[in-house]
Amino acid sequence: MSTNNGMIYAPVHQAKPVVGPGGFVMAAMALDHGHIYGMCNGLIEAGATLKWVYDPDPSKVGDFTARYPQVQAARSPEEILEDPEVRLVAAAAVPNERGPLGLRVMAAGKDYFTDKTPFTTLSQLEDARRAAAATGRKYMVYFSERLHVESAIYAGKLIKEGVIGKVIQVIGLGPHRLNAPDRPAWFFEKEKYGGILCDIGSHQIEQFLYFAGCKDAKVLHSKVANYANPDYPELEDFGDAALLGDNGASNYFRVDWFTPDGLGVWGDGRCTILGTEGYIELRKYVDLARSQGGDHVYWADRKGEHYADVHGKVGYPFFGELILDCLNRTETAMTQEHVFKAAELCLQAQELAVKVTPAGGEPPQC
Repeated sequence: MSTNNGMIYAPVHQAKPVVGPGGFVMAAMALDHGHIYGMCNGLIEAGATLKWVYDPDPSKVGDFTARYPQVQAARSPEEILEDPEVRLVAAAAVPNERGPLGLRVMAAGKDYFTDKTPFTTLSQLEDARRAAAATGRKYMVYFSERLHVESAIYAGKLIKEGVIGKVIQVIGLGPHRLNAPDRPAWFFEKEKYGGILCDIGSHQIEQFLYFAGCKDAKVLHSKVANYANPDYPELEDFGDAALLGDNGASNYFRVDWFTPDGLGVWGDGRCTILGTEGYIELRKYVDLARSQGGDHVYWADRKGEHYADVHGKVGYPFFGELILDCLNRTETAMTQEHVFKAAELCLQAQELAVKVTPAGGEPPQC
């Protein structure tokens, strides 16, 4: 299930459950972004039992229960948070509400799985770091552009096998379709969505850290702009950044809201990963003018030139790994350190960004 504007992104795959029925009970709340469907799909396919849903908007709850008829509609957040069976709460709140909700969930003794971006301020990040350490609960994030994309998962496998040698640079392109009339009001309020580098830029920074094997990085330069949407003055429709990893790998990424109407998908997301012995290019959602399907992987190495269409062939291992991590208190799916570092860097990139003014306006704020 997906839409051209990307608000609902819910890939489906026939996964092998890692637990039996009732072995891992979860709940969903804060249905403000359609990514909640992808989050729930992935966990249910891996064996999770979806018991509860809560949102103050009855229409959102109605849409959700139509999709997942097995779920019970809770009367309040407390009905979920006080249920001892629930181990994990998945939520896709308005971005500036994700951090505070996570604190409530962890304080209730449950693991938290939020949509990206996980925070809109550095103070929210620090609060979550303290709460995770104090409670021992997980604060996990749905970085869907890597975790729920088979071409990205396949690229990670090639890198781990040493096919392209040591990764020295990652270039990420993350265009999205704006479709402004279908967006909620909070989408255009900077305080609520956090800025383009904080929001959709979080995907790009997380995949750089993962593919390049970085524990830390420094933001060298970043900038944002509103080039074409004067009716929405707080919207940033363009952003880019350059980072340098602690192991010497470099990163450049661009995110924007300029997917043209003629493109058949919500965005032509791409990633190029350069190694010392080869490179990989991912065409995640479309192979422009060739195939409307996604998950195209191109690579060249010492043995030659290669191509694979991996759609439907790789699956999404993160979700099963996350369930087992929650049960066993391990960190196979993703470490807490990695989550918080990706969040920190996207917040820093946003905070440091040069604000570009289109030609004819005031000079950039450097």
